[in-house]
Formats: sequence, structure tokens, C-alpha cells
Amino acid sequence: MLMQASIRNFCIIAHIDHGKSTLADRILDLTGLVSARSKRDQYLDRMDLERERGITIKAQTVRIPYRAKDGREYILNLIDTPGHVDFNYEVSRSLAACDGALLVVDATQGVEAQTLANVYLALDYNHEIIPVLNKIDLPSADVGRVKLEIEEAIGLDCAEALEVSAKTGLGVEEALEEVIRRLPPPGGDPEAPLKALIFDSWYDPYQGVVVLFRVMEGRLRRGERIRLFSTGVEYEVLRLGAFSPEVVDIESFSAGEVGFLCANIKQLGDARVGDTVTLAARPAESPVPGFKEVKPMVFCGLYPTDNDAYEELKSALEKLQLNDAAFSFEAETSQALGFGFRCGFLGLLHMEIIQERLEREFQVELIATAPSVVYKVESTDGRTLWVDNPVKLPDPGRIAAFYEPFMRLDVHVPHEYVGNILKLCEEKRGRQKDLRYLTGSRVIVSYEMPFAEIVFDFFDRLKSCSRGYASMEYELIDYRSGDLVRLDILINGDPVDALAVIIHREKAYAHGRALALKLKRTIPKQLFEVIIQAAVGGKIIARERNAPVGKNVTAKCYGGDITRKRKLLERQKEGKKRMKRMGNVELPQEAFLAALRVGDE
Repeated sequence: MLMQASIRNFCIIAHIDHGKSTLADRILDLTGLVSARSKRDQYLDRMDLERERGITIKAQTVRIPYRAKDGREYILNLIDTPGHVDFNYEVSRSLAACDGALLVVDATQGVEAQTLANVYLALDYNHEIIPVLNKIDLPSADVGRVKLEIEEAIGLDCAEALEVSAKTGLGVEEALEEVIRRLPPPGGDPEAPLKALIFDSWYDPYQGVVVLFRVMEGRLRRGERIRLFSTGVEYEVLRLGAFSPEVVDIESFSAGEVGFLCANIKQLGDARVGDTVTLAARPAESPVPGFKEVKPMVFCGLYPTDNDAYEELKSALEKLQLNDAAFSFEAETSQALGFGFRCGFLGLLHMEIIQERLEREFQVELIATAPSVVYKVESTDGRTLWVDNPVKLPDPGRIAAFYEPFMRLDVHVPHEYVGNILKLCEEKRGRQKDLRYLTGSRVIVSYEMPFAEIVFDFFDRLKSCSRGYASMEYELIDYRSGDLVRLDILINGDPVDALAVIIHREKAYAHGRALALKLKRTIPKQLFEVIIQAAVGGKIIARERNAPVGKNVTAKCYGGDITRKRKLLERQKEGKKRMKRMGNVELPQEAFLAALRVGDE
């Protein structure tokens, strides 16, 4: 058993691309855990997608034996957490498993939106936070300004802030010494009933679900029977170990230690992030606080481009769900697109990652419908409905009240782009709550805004109007009443369910007009007339017409009576009427992509 005084559990928190994974690499190099042969950049990021995008999607942990300058041996448990707001709950559970954090801030860019969001999470757990200024070797680094920003925005004293270069390794050893000196050892009574917090889990095809945990109190040994608090189901622990960074088997864990267990758990949903593990023979009275069920926030339909690939898509979604319990899907049918799935995601980045993994890892070609959020609808018969698909919305006459999710949005931006940001947020029905200057050149703009406005194209436009310098983070506040309607698109009188959207009444006309025009340009011309309409309820608010492709049936009439030509023209007219009555308009994939890019020219 390890002495608790020789353990330090810490994580690295940072905004995307501020050097978190690179600093973790240098720590592994410094402590000699990774050989030169197996060394690679972003070692703890296991997915190709993580390394390409420079982001962390899944939390990882590594147990680092370290001999300090005072000659004592320590065990440092580094928990590498996601940085994006979509994975906020996973970050909070990882922070609950730690006793302190290294706050990494890019010395060339300063404090960004997700830096603040994750710091506030860490402060909620009363963690000791050590500020670390990274990339000080770059000519554009401004250490003094960034220290001032940290003190102004977060309130941390930067007199002892560490200055490092994760790329070259400068100052990394001093950072580890500060972790030992300033972070407290873990608490918890080793003799109390077992309480272990699950802060991540994934599915392994050979061992079942692998659970990452931190022992808060008590002891856990291999072979003991455990119980999970949320389900009450019991399992026998078949394997205990830690990642250092490769797997090391360990017979038992005591309070304060971090490791993994395998217990023949068949489904990822049975070992949820945030749940508590206790012993079946001597259970704890209460779980570790903070557990909640993660619910999807953004929904969209995913359909195979070829209907024959439906089973392949279903199989790919099932395999992805094995390793991502926050991702959900159910079968649905669209008149326009055929058989597909309605999928739920934590946020926009999560949706983008799932779609890219489906196309890259499983070679499935997809058509994705426009993303939508979850609306709350109170019907006239007293029922409360949660609507994630515009098709499921009841008739307007049966809706008593319509509520949409509102977010608190914080945008960090250089002062010269503030005007552009304010204009964009006002256009997106935002309500300004705060505007404050971090320094003379950095501003935080706070708005309350409907989530549907953020989901659609807000992030792309934010980057465009700030030349890529703005960063944002958001959190759900509540549901608020709104004047919302369903906008339907009709092709020759038939509604296309995959193009329906829920939208604010004020924006319905402009959106419907723009979408109808885009579809007119996208849908290829037919031998018959194609009418494209946008409708709210029974009222048509926009109409476009694609004229039929003409064929000169009178070309062979080079003389004679006019009645011959009229007869041929009448026959053509009748044929086109019959064709319009019986023919179907095949919507190309570009039509659905056009729906996602309304407003772009």
C-alpha cells in the first residue's frame, strides 16, 4: 500500500491549443516513462482524430513514479481531461478525482473562454491551482500582459506563476516540483467503507467495460465483489491496474489512489461517468456527490447516401456507442431520405467528431439534416412534451406554450472586433448581460442567447467576424417561452420532412425565402414544372418555380396548317401534366447541404 503523503493527483486544464497535451508529453519524457522508440507527439491522445485536430476527446490517466529533488519517491497521477465545453461534465468528474491543477495559458494569446470555464469548475472543488505560462520561447510571448490577465480575470496570484516551454522542455521539471510542494496529498480514510468515483469508462472487446476510478475512501482488492450505486448491480473485480503509461497490474488500491478495473461489465451504460463503486459486502451509505445522467443537447438525422448501406450505418453507430455513452441514436424514417437514425450529441463539436469518425473509421457516406435542439412544449391537454425533431411537433392549435433552451454565452475577443461581435449577437436574438475589459486590448462579452441560434451557424460567423481571434464557451441557464413556429418546405405540394425546422416567427420569412431560393438553384431541372414553397402552418410565405426543360416538338413541322403544330403542343402539354402528377423530384445531397448553409453566399 502507498502512503497517502507520497501521492499527488492533478490534472492540466487549458483552452484548446494552449499546449496541454504537449506539456503532458514533456512530463512523460522527463520522468523516463516513454522510451525513445515508442515516443510520439500527444502521447496520451490515442485517437488519430485527437492528434490531427490538436484536441483531447477522451480523458486519459497516467501513473508517474517520480524522485523529487529532496530525494523522496512520489507517485504523481496525471489525469488528462478534455478542454471543450461539450465535454463539461466529464471535465467536472475528472476534476473531482483530483486535488489540484496546473492552469496552462498560452503566453502569446492570453486567457481564453474555456480557460475560464474550466478554472471555475476547479475552484468549485476548492482545488489549489498553479498558473503555468506556456510558449515563452516564442518571440510574440507577452508574459507580463498574460499574468495581468490571469490576475484580473481569475483572481489568481501570479507572483509565483511558472514560465515553461512545453515544446523544448524548459521549466517542466520546476513544474513537477511545484506540484509536489503546492498541491495537497489526497484525503480519505483507508479503513472506511469503499467509495470510488468513476471518472471515465470505455468498452474493450476482450475485457468488457474498462473503468477508470479514484478511491475516495476505503480499499479495493482484486477478487472482491463491488456494487455500482446508480444501478445496484454487483460484479466481481477480475483485474486491477494502472496506466504508467502502459498497463501495470496492481493487487489492491487504497484511499487517494487512481487506477482502472475490469469486472466483466457488458455495457458502457452500466458504468456511467460520475457513478460510485462500493463493496457489496460492506457498502458505503452514500455515493460521491455530483453524479447526473448526461443528456444530449443537439440532435440531427443521419442517413446513408445509399439506402443499401442502412445496416452498415446501424452497425457503425452501435460500435461507436460502445465507447461513448453520451451519444444516443434511434431509427427514424424520412419520406425524402428513406431509412436513417435520429442521433443525439452533447454539442456541436461532439456531433462533428461522431460524423467524422463514421466517415473515416467505418467508410459510411452520410447525409446529415440540419441540427436542432430540444424544445419544451406544453399541450392544451396538460401534457409536457420534449421535442427534438420538428416532425414530432404537434399542430399549432394544440400548443399551449412553447419553450426554448437559453444559454449564457461568454465571448473573449480583442477590443477591435467588439462591434462585430455585438452586432452578431443582437442579430441572433441575444440579450447583453455584461461587457468588461480584461486588459486594454482583451474584452469579455456576456450574452443570454437561445441555444438554437448558437447551434445553427454562430461559431463559423463568430470566427469570420473576428478573423479567428474570438473564443467562446456556453452553459445552459433555463427554458424560456418564445414565439416559435415550424417552417416546412414543400416540393410540388409534398412536404419534405428532412428540411423542416423550428424557428422564431420573426425569422421565418427571411429563412424560408433564402432556403427556397437555394433549393431552386440546387434542384436540377425536370421535364415538368417544380414548385418550391416555404410554409408556416397552412400559410405559404415563400415560393420559387423551376421551369420545365423544354423540347421543341414542332421542329419537324416545316410547313402546312397551324393546327398540326397546335395538336403537337397540346399533346406535349398533356404529357407534362401527367408527368407532374406521377413523377417524383429526387432531391440531391447538395439540397440538404444548402439547407445547412442558408445565409452564406
